[in-house]
Amino acid sequence: MPGTVLLLAASPVGRGRLVDAAGVLPVLAAVAPAVLSGTDTANVVELADPLEPQAVLTRLRAAAATPGPLTVYLTGQLHLDRRQHRPHLALARTTPATVRYTALPWHWIREELRLRSAADTALVVDLHADAEAWRHVTERGLDCGPHTAVYGRLAPPAGRRPAEPAYMKTVATLLRSGRRPALDTLHEQALSRIPQETRGNLLLAHAGGHAAPGPVPPARVAAAPAPWGPAAAAPGREAEPSVPAGGSGAPVPPAAPADPHAAISAAVRGGRHQEADGLAARYEEDAVRAHGAGSEQALHWREVRADLAMFAGDPARSCRAWLAVAEARLAAGQAADAPAVEAAVDRAHHQWGRIEDTARARELGPALAELRLRVPGRRSGALENIRRQLGRLQAAP
Repeated sequence: MPGTVLLLAASPVGRGRLVDAAGVLPVLAAVAPAVLSGTDTANVVELADPLEPQAVLTRLRAAAATPGPLTVYLTGQLHLDRRQHRPHLALARTTPATVRYTALPWHWIREELRLRSAADTALVVDLHADAEAWRHVTERGLDCGPHTAVYGRLAPPAGRRPAEPAYMKTVATLLRSGRRPALDTLHEQALSRIPQETRGNLLLAHAGGHAAPGPVPPARVAAAPAPWGPAAAAPGREAEPSVPAGGSGAPVPPAAPADPHAAISAAVRGGRHQEADGLAARYEEDAVRAHGAGSEQALHWREVRADLAMFAGDPARSCRAWLAVAEARLAAGQAADAPAVEAAVDRAHHQWGRIEDTARARELGPALAELRLRVPGRRSGALENIRRQLGRLQAAP
């Protein structure tokens, strides 16, 4: 099956630039697509210093929805928005005062990749951070989601001149040999070539999960395992029943797949949408029994099922499911501008716009408009867009 590669290099124009991100693209572009992907053939999408976060999101969403392995090579810089203090990837127009509106929220990357399996999804990153973002990530980690393999480095603020993306250039140089080794091997090879450039960096090497913080020794960091992963059994003691990746929190049901997300992704790729939804429904039921209907574990599987409805070509069902997720999160006391709440309403809005059945769109529109009053999101004019569309639906026969 062909692979997909997304090459994303972004940094602000002008004095806010910490790294010459786009300078790595010619080196990466010289690598054969199949080598970048690690597959027989691959499609490559290149984004150089993009301007708009929504444009990046659209490309990322399309890449994440494409069957087959996905590798994202990401070079850029991290900042915190001043309102919520969450990491964002700076884009060309980003300034310290406009991070919330002109940069790509890091949790958007996590959200778009969360339905995929770590077996076929990887982030290779060369990131630089300003002082605030560096403190945040070294204290709290960089959440890339439980189903994405992550390799690379995060560097602290450097001098006055933009830094070089030395890690990514080294990775690209290694790949120009004509083959792609396992990513953990590629990561180690790259670090061995540039020990001085990565001294004091936070080095990320995870087969899938949360890029957890830890002490930063002079040479490299061996990061902690994902907090929701099964712990290794002590010598002479059997391991406890494993927990499915993504954290349903309930023991895996007998005969159930070891990695339900991989099994679900395989079913979707094979067009077996009912099978995929049935498997997700089983895990949702287990999570509800173990933790309650409003728990994060149960909400995770409701979100999975909302996306599965989208993949099955049923935008009305997907919209309804996302509306229910947003309502559940708000009812649990989550803030209207919490990333998970905003993401749920945004996805409901997106799916509502794809409903072709006038009656069903008319039915769901008022509930979406009411939610938009409470959760306006980051895009101006979202509520007005719903009201205009509702007006056209009401006028339709």
